[in-house]
Amino acid sequence: MRLFLDANILFLAGYSATSPVHDLLALASGGFCELLASEYALEEARRNLVIKGQPSMLERFTTSTRGVVRVSEARAPALAQATAANLSDPADIPILAAAIQARADGLMTGDKRAFGPHFGTRIASVEILLLRDALQRATS
Repeated sequence: MRLFLDANILFLAGYSATSPVHDLLALASGGFCELLASEYALEEARRNLVIKGQPSMLERFTTSTRGVVRVSEARAPALAQATAANLSDPADIPILAAAIQARADGLMTGDKRAFGPHFGTRIASVEILLLRDALQRATS
């Protein structure tokens, strides 16, 4: 299973050493799933961790995300599909578009404002998942 990580999930990897995202990272390192992210998502997470101002968070983020596969930013066809989803926050369009373009099975996010109406559904071929749902899928 290929899972694309939204910036808020990547942020958790640095923010909390006990977040369940670390369970998913361990599953990926064990070959149970493949985790993907775009530089756009990684940079947003990195920027928000810097705002928190604790160097240990940024170090944990860097270490935790080493195994995450970096995918290219989305181009026009995927951007058009993501735009058609009518997300409440346009800043999330590049995230969804990159997941579509990377042919991810799922987009893991905690952003209920932008993706809430889409949880458990597919946009293009990408299922929108909460962290707990992604963990369940990766272990089944």
